[in-house]
Amino acid sequence: MIPKKKFQQQSKEFWANIRIISQQVGYTQKRQRSSAKRSSHLELELQSEIKIPTSTEIVTAFEKEELSSEHLISASGKPTPLGKLVLEYFTHRAISLNESVKTFLMNKDQARLLYEKLHRELRPGCPLPLNKQKGEKKAPAYFTGIVNMLIESHAQGLPCDYDPRQLTTITRAGKPFRTMARRVDGAFPSTVDPIAIWEIKEYYYTTTFGSRVADGVYESLLDGMELEELRGEGIEVKHYLMIDDYFTWWECGRSYLCRIIDMLHMGYVDEVLFGREVVDRLPAIVRGWVKTAKKRK
Repeated sequence: MIPKKKFQQQSKEFWANIRIISQQVGYTQKRQRSSAKRSSHLELELQSEIKIPTSTEIVTAFEKEELSSEHLISASGKPTPLGKLVLEYFTHRAISLNESVKTFLMNKDQARLLYEKLHRELRPGCPLPLNKQKGEKKAPAYFTGIVNMLIESHAQGLPCDYDPRQLTTITRAGKPFRTMARRVDGAFPSTVDPIAIWEIKEYYYTTTFGSRVADGVYESLLDGMELEELRGEGIEVKHYLMIDDYFTWWECGRSYLCRIIDMLHMGYVDEVLFGREVVDRLPAIVRGWVKTAKKRK
């Protein structure tokens, strides 16, 4: 998923409003109490939808924080120009998640089948790591393997670091200019002056949305903030986030999916790839890296 240009490079003030409204109004539809023991399938679907705040809810949210909402909603109840943009963004975020991202995310069995299909077709030579589970759950890291195979098959033989064991370093005149705070999950063609870096977050065996998963989102945010500083120095490094597992992200972590969409439009990541979306998008992305690499030479 690429960001919608209209919402790119909005002011920090714009995103301050998005965050505080999301915090107060909520990211998803609230579950309604029902006398029936079980909700219908339709009711469960509606309850899982990403929420679009109303003008009234926005006013109430700011009142709770003892803040003015008149810059968004006028005294007559009509949205201001900024308010219209804010409401339009919330609509875009909800539609993107409800209608696209939800359908892209895979479960473990779907990821395994895709992994096995690509393995047969591509006959990869790239690293295919195992997950960090034990016992019966020990298996290939399916999503990471899928990503690695797709990158290798479209990299035209150029090098790629699929498992960096060192920090990403940007150089000038043969000397270190910036070194990033974290190790990333992949770098093309290497961690020294990379064209692109990426993070992969697959959580097929989780039973709840814990702090470890949440930390993964904020790690990518930290990377993005460091890369934003580099852009100010005229240095461009592409930054990607690739995530999967329907249960973890959709059933448990929809609020964090909203945060990821916000992060995408704030410019802290160039593109987010959700689940099976990598099959269609990664080939074109990698061809772009290859083109840049050849220009460098």
